[in-house]
Amino acid sequence: MPCKSVDCADDLREAEAAFHDARRLTFKVAYRMLSSASEAEDVLQEAWIRWQACDRSQVRNPQAFLTTMVTRLAANVLQSARVRRENYVGSPLPEPVDSQGDPALRTENGEALEVAVRMLMERLTPAERAAYVLRMAFDYPYPQIAGILGQSQANARQLVSRARRHLAAEKRARVPAADHQRFLGAFLTAARAGNVAVLEKLFEEEVVLRRSA
Repeated sequence: MPCKSVDCADDLREAEAAFHDARRLTFKVAYRMLSSASEAEDVLQEAWIRWQACDRSQVRNPQAFLTTMVTRLAANVLQSARVRRENYVGSPLPEPVDSQGDPALRTENGEALEVAVRMLMERLTPAERAAYVLRMAFDYPYPQIAGILGQSQANARQLVSRARRHLAAEKRARVPAADHQRFLGAFLTAARAGNVAVLEKLFEEEVVLRRSA
């Protein structure tokens, strides 16, 4: 039997309130899994649609229920991404997200970035890492990348291409904690303060050191 309009309105308000209460936690879960604010929002939108359609009278703990739902939806997105990863041309670095009013979310964003930076260091050579980050994260033109690294434009393009392949592979190298923190600090300075010169200098030093080794 269809519900009365007043009852339906009350039920919808309760559903909205429960979803709102769980939103901060569920967004953090989705963002931490996907490293993408836009994809996390898409997952929450799908969760909201499903939350409205489900039988909420059987749900004893809405936050736990919604967290489980969001986790599964995010896992589905990750599975689809793995299927497509050989054709992936983007960057593994997480998208920036406004976390000024949420220290917990700022921590999640920082952790996601640390993981992404470590992956770049474990799987790419210094030259590949430099070319990839400058191109994919900061949209540098290939002539400028080539100039920074002392390479031809053709070699700069090859470095980016190889970096993409290596990021999809499982092979990893050990990364000293000090090197990881140095690169992370330089990247954050470039991304947040717009000071890419620090990152450029770090890349130049690493590539020169690798050549002389």
